[in-house]
Amino acid sequence: MSETFKYGAALAADIEARWQDYWDKHGTYEAPNPAGNLAGDPETVARPKKYVMDMFPYPSGAGLHVGHPLGYIATDVYARYHRMTGHNVLHTLGFDAFGLPAEQYAVQTGTHPRVSTEANIHTMKAQLRRLGLGHDQRRSFATISPDYYRWTQWIFLQIFNSWYDEEAGRARPIRELTEEFESGRRPVPDGRSWQELTTAERADLLSGYRLAYASDAPVNWCPGLGTVLANEEVTAEGRSERGNYPVFKSKLRQWNMRITAYAERLLNDLDGLDWPEAIKLQQRNWIGRSEGARADFPVRQETGGTAAITVFTTRQDTLFGATYMVLAPEHHLVDSIVPAAWPEGTVEAWTGGHATPAEAVAAYRKQAAAKSDVERQAEAKDKTGVFTGAFATNPVSGEQVPVFIADYVLMGYGTGAIMAVPAHDHRDFAFARAFGLPMRCVVEPDDGRGTDPAEWDDAFVSGDARVINSSGPGLTLDGLDVPAAKSRTAQWLEERGIGEGTVNYRLRDWLFSRQRYWGEPFPIVYDEDGIAHALPESMLPLELPEVDDYSPRTFDPDDADTQPETPLSRNQEWVDVTLDLGDGRGPRPFRRETNTMPNWAGSCWYQLRYLDPDNDRKPVDPEIERYWMGPREGMPTGGVDLYVGGAEHAVLHLLYARFWQKVLFDLGHVSSAEPFHRLYNQGMIQAYVYRDERGIAVPAAEVEERDGAWFHQGRPVTRLLGKMGKSLRNAVTPDEICAEYGADTLRLYELAMGPLDVSRPWDTRAVVGQYRLLQRLWRNVVDEDTGETTVVDTEPDEATLRALHKAVDGVRQDMAGLRFNTAIAKITELNNHLTKQPSVPRSVAEPLVLMIAPLAPHIAEELWHRLGHRDSVVHQDFPVADPAYVVDETVTCVVQVKGKVKARLEVSPQIADADLEERALAEPAVVAALGGAGIRKVIVRAPKLVNIVPG
Repeated sequence: MSETFKYGAALAADIEARWQDYWDKHGTYEAPNPAGNLAGDPETVARPKKYVMDMFPYPSGAGLHVGHPLGYIATDVYARYHRMTGHNVLHTLGFDAFGLPAEQYAVQTGTHPRVSTEANIHTMKAQLRRLGLGHDQRRSFATISPDYYRWTQWIFLQIFNSWYDEEAGRARPIRELTEEFESGRRPVPDGRSWQELTTAERADLLSGYRLAYASDAPVNWCPGLGTVLANEEVTAEGRSERGNYPVFKSKLRQWNMRITAYAERLLNDLDGLDWPEAIKLQQRNWIGRSEGARADFPVRQETGGTAAITVFTTRQDTLFGATYMVLAPEHHLVDSIVPAAWPEGTVEAWTGGHATPAEAVAAYRKQAAAKSDVERQAEAKDKTGVFTGAFATNPVSGEQVPVFIADYVLMGYGTGAIMAVPAHDHRDFAFARAFGLPMRCVVEPDDGRGTDPAEWDDAFVSGDARVINSSGPGLTLDGLDVPAAKSRTAQWLEERGIGEGTVNYRLRDWLFSRQRYWGEPFPIVYDEDGIAHALPESMLPLELPEVDDYSPRTFDPDDADTQPETPLSRNQEWVDVTLDLGDGRGPRPFRRETNTMPNWAGSCWYQLRYLDPDNDRKPVDPEIERYWMGPREGMPTGGVDLYVGGAEHAVLHLLYARFWQKVLFDLGHVSSAEPFHRLYNQGMIQAYVYRDERGIAVPAAEVEERDGAWFHQGRPVTRLLGKMGKSLRNAVTPDEICAEYGADTLRLYELAMGPLDVSRPWDTRAVVGQYRLLQRLWRNVVDEDTGETTVVDTEPDEATLRALHKAVDGVRQDMAGLRFNTAIAKITELNNHLTKQPSVPRSVAEPLVLMIAPLAPHIAEELWHRLGHRDSVVHQDFPVADPAYVVDETVTCVVQVKGKVKARLEVSPQIADADLEERALAEPAVVAALGGAGIRKVIVRAPKLVNIVPG
C-alpha cells in the first residue's frame, strides 16, 4: 500500500505547514475592532464578543517544553469554539520581555539583552506557530518595544500625577489637590498657607498624597543580586526567588505605588469576579483587613519633647493589660528614644549583655536584618529582643511601660509597634516569660484557671468573655463583655484625640524600584534641589541608553552593610541632562532616575494594549476598550472574558494589574474597573525526575525500567514526580512530539490527559493513543490508497444519528465549560462508532470534522476541504444537536419482587408511572414470581425501577 495518503508524521507535517501558511496569508484569526486601525467587517463586530487571554510568557533561551503550551492550547480551543458559535473572538499573545534572566545572560556573555531576548522571541514564536495557535498576529508585541513601554511610562505618570480622595473613594488628578491647597479649601497640615511653603516643602507635601512616590523606607536588600526586592519576591526562608541569595532589611530611597489606598476596593470587588475561590482567598489574606483601634503611647525623646508610639490593635479592650511595648527593629522612633545609659534598675536579661542601649539596639538590628519576615513571625521556641532603655505611658492607666525591640514585630503590618498584653496573647506571653516581664489578667478566664497569669501555662485568649481589672482615670470597662469594651475604648480614645476605631490592612505599598538595566526607565528627572519632575508626554518614550556593563554592582551575598549601584548610574551622559520641561522655566539641568521599573510593570496593562496596539495617541481608544472589556450583564466591573494562567501569580501580577486598572478607571481612561473577569488556573504537566546515588538528575530518556525499579547505564536511580525542566534533564520539547506525531496529536494529548485545572504526569508512550484517533478519523473520510474521500450521501441509521447528536450535545457543553478531556472522549466514541460502519454518511462526517476542528485544527481544515468546501473550517458554524436524538430511545427498567430482580423491560424514557406499573405486572416472569399471591404495594420510579411487595 502506498504511504502517500496514510496519515503519518510526514503527511501531518505537510498538512500543518500548508494550513498555517494559509491562515497567515488570509488573516484567518484577525478580530476586527469597532474603530481605529484594526476596524473591520461591521457584521463581525456586531456579533457577541469574546476576549480570551493567556498570561504573558517570558521568552526563555531554553525554549518551550511540552508543559508550557497546555494553557495556550486550551485557550486556543476555547477561542476556536466561540468563533464557531458566532462570536467575534480576540485571541493573541505577546511577550513579557524585560527582567533579570536576559540581564544575567548579558552579564555572562556580553550579549545585549535586546539581542538575546529578540532571538528568544523568534524561537518561541516559531514553536508556538507550529502548534497551530489561532492568534491575531497584528496585535502581538513585546514589552521591550519603545512603542509599548512609552505607554507603560505614560501610565506611570498618570499614577504619579494622581492622589486618592478618601471622601470621593477614587483617584483624582494631583492638580486638583494642588488647587485645594492653593485656595485654602484644604488646609496645609502644619497650619501654614500654601503660599508660605517653599517649592521643596510643596513637593514633599504632595508626595505624601501621590499614588506613585519616592520615600526612604525599609526594603528587602539582596546584595547577591545587587537590587531590592518586593515582599512577594522573597521566599519564606528569607532568600531571593531568583538565585536563592540572602535578603536583608535595609533603608533606601525607592519608588513605591500607593496600592494600600485601594485595599478596600481590591477586597470588595473580588466578590463580582469569576475567579477560583482559592485565588480570591489568597488575595483576601494578602490584603488582610482587620478592624480595631489606633492608640497613642507617649514616649520621651532624647532630643527633647515627646513623641507618640502609635499602635494598631484588634483588642483595644485589653489596653489595661498592656505591661510593655515592642517596636520593630526598623521603627523610625527607635533612634530618638534610646538613652545614653541604661536606666537605674534595668534587668540584666533585658540588655543583651551590652554596655549601653545604643550598642544593644545596633547589635540586635543587625541580627534581625538577616531574617525573613516569615522567619521573624514563626513560633520560635526562644523569643529574642532587647530593651531600648525607654519607657512609654499607657494612655488608659498612666502606667510607665518598658519599650523593647523584637524581631517578631514587623514594619510591614500595622504601625510597626505593638502594645504587649502577655496574659492574652500567645507570643507576648512567651516573650514576657523569657524576659521576666509582668502580666495582668484583664479578660476573665472561663476555663477554671483563675486570674493569676503567674500560674498559667499559656495566655488566655477569648473574644466573648468578661472584662476585669480595667478601671482607670475616666474609663471603666469592668463587667463589660469584649465587644462592648472594644466599642467603649475606641470611643474614649477618640474623645481625647489619642486614638480612634479604625481598619487596618496587611497589604503594604508596592516597592516599584529595581537596581537593574533591563527594565523600563522611569520618566522622572530631579532638579538641583532633588525635587522629582515628570517628563512631558512629548519626551516619551524615554529609551534605555547603551551601557558597557549591564549588571548592577553585586556584593558578598552575606554583607548587609552595602548599598545599590545601578548600571544606568554609570552612564553620566544619559544621567545628567539639560531639558526644557515646558513649565515656563526654560532649559535647566536635571539628573535622571537611575533605577528601572520592575518586570511586573509591562504586564499590569497589556490586556488593554492588545485591543489597540497601533494607537500612537493613547494606550487604547475608549470606544475599542468599551467594546471588548466594558461592563455588561453578568460582568458589572467589565474585564477580559477568560484569562488563563498559573496560580502562582495570585498576589503578584493579579493584584498589581487590578490596581493599575482601577487607577485608569478612576481617571476616566477605561470603562472597566477590573482587568480580568473570569480567571482559570490550568494545572501543571509534570514529569518524572530520576536521580543517581549522588542526587544528580540523569537524562529521563535514558532510564530503563526493570522489575519495578529504574536504572541508568546499569546503575539504580530513584524516581520522583515533579516539574519538567532542562535542569532536571526530563524536558520534552513540543518540536520532538510534532516531528514524530504532528501538532494535532500533541494538542489532543495535552488536553486528553485529564481535567484542565489538575496537574498530570507526562508520558510520551501514551501520545500514540491520540495519534491513532486521528488516523482512524482520517480513514473514516479518506481512502489511504487513492486519497479520495469515501463518505457517502446516504442517510445514517438511527443508531448513528443518536451517536452523532449525543456527541454534539455533550461536546458543546464540554467546550463551553473547558472540559476538553471529556469532549475528546465523546468525539473518540463517535469516531469509533463510525469505524464499525460499512460507510460513513457525509451528514455525520462533516459534523464530526467540525467538532474536532477546535482541538485538531490542521487535520480538520484538510478534511473539510477534501469534503468539497472552499471556506476555512475556522469560521463554520459549530454543529447543533437535535433534542429528539439526544434523549435515549429506550431505557432499561428493572422490576423487582421482594427486592430481587425478576425482569428487565425496555421502555420509553417518558413512560408514565401508571403505564410502567401495568407493564411490569403483566410481565410473565413477574406473574410467575408472585405465584398468585396478593400485592400489598407497588413502588414505581419511572422509567428505571418497579418494586413489587407481595401482600
